Amino acid sequence: MKALVISQMYPNSSNNVIGIFVHKQVQKLIESGCEVKVVSPIPFVPFFLKVNPKWKEYSSIPKMEIRDGVEVHYPRYVQIPKGYFMEHYGWLMHLGIKKCIKKINDKFDFDIIHAHAVLPTGHSALCINKKYKVPLVLTIHGQDLQGTINRSEKCKNKVYRTLNKVDKIVVVSNKLKSIIKNERFADKIAVINNGINPEEYKLDIKQNVVEKEFTILSVSSLIKSKGIDINIKAISILKKKYPNLKYCIVGDGEERDNLKRLVAELKVEENVFFTGRLPHEEAVQYMNKASIMSLPSWMEGFGIVYIEAMACGKPVVAVRGQGIEDVIVESENGFLVNPHSVEDVVSILDYLLTNPDKAKEVGAKAKECVTNNYTWLCNARKTIQLYNEMLEK
Repeated sequence: MKALVISQMYPNSSNNVIGIFVHKQVQKLIESGCEVKVVSPIPFVPFFLKVNPKWKEYSSIPKMEIRDGVEVHYPRYVQIPKGYFMEHYGWLMHLGIKKCIKKINDKFDFDIIHAHAVLPTGHSALCINKKYKVPLVLTIHGQDLQGTINRSEKCKNKVYRTLNKVDKIVVVSNKLKSIIKNERFADKIAVINNGINPEEYKLDIKQNVVEKEFTILSVSSLIKSKGIDINIKAISILKKKYPNLKYCIVGDGEERDNLKRLVAELKVEENVFFTGRLPHEEAVQYMNKASIMSLPSWMEGFGIVYIEAMACGKPVVAVRGQGIEDVIVESENGFLVNPHSVEDVVSILDYLLTNPDKAKEVGAKAKECVTNNYTWLCNARKTIQLYNEMLEK
């Protein structure tokens, strides 16, 4: 079986972390006997935008590379900055990538197309597939249903029209399925949770990169919905009881400066430190060194970072009603809090800090749960089964 994966979210020479979950899935699909080539569209950078650091980085990405044994193509397409006219991005993307896909198909006659995210990738794949007429699978990771459809009525209509026309819709959690369970395309939905590779989450003492001692960790983009400010406020309360408590924030993003100001305002500079964005391997080492992972994020389609920490044997604190509810059994292998609740986070962290044996017990059960049920190998097997079912039709 030959599959063409189209995903705007995919690691590249400029950003080794973006879309790492798609790359991990692709690797396991290949290991499981499926032949795969990847197309990861990159915005075209006109000369006058190269002064912008972000856009300049796009221009440095090669047109093709072999990444960990995976053939990845990075064709360019025209993207209007700042998300203007986003409903048309799929059409623009298809114009930019169709020649690349034709060249791939000339030597690699793919049986199936698997696109990730509705806008713009899924819509562009739909346009491309008018020529190839193979089964089209579309995976939704969260943003389409938690952000894009609320952007404008035009974006919402484009998302829903695309979902009506694809052959199969994969969502990574039951939370996402619940958002669209009453739509007319609901019978095409399958839930396949994301996963991890257990062997990647062992503590490597020889390559330990963690310089400071700390107890609580979060790993995420620094954006509002991740709830990092809630953790910081919780630390400002808990430090009265635990003056040596340390909280490590791994990641970077638009909220970084605001969060640093909050740390100063609450006078917790001695308790909170930022590492910035780290390579995945280094972030894993931080997970291994932590005692607790707390990420009170209220907009998670699934939340791979939680099962990554669980794979390291750590108790995790997540928000009720999010995708990770597919995995966490309350107080058994993790903990759930109400969204935006500093009080809930304080309560759970205080409980874990005063009951270290319970924390270790929950962490051990978390590791067992994830390594037995939520791996990329499990994900790949379910995905290939879905491919076969579609091809049989």
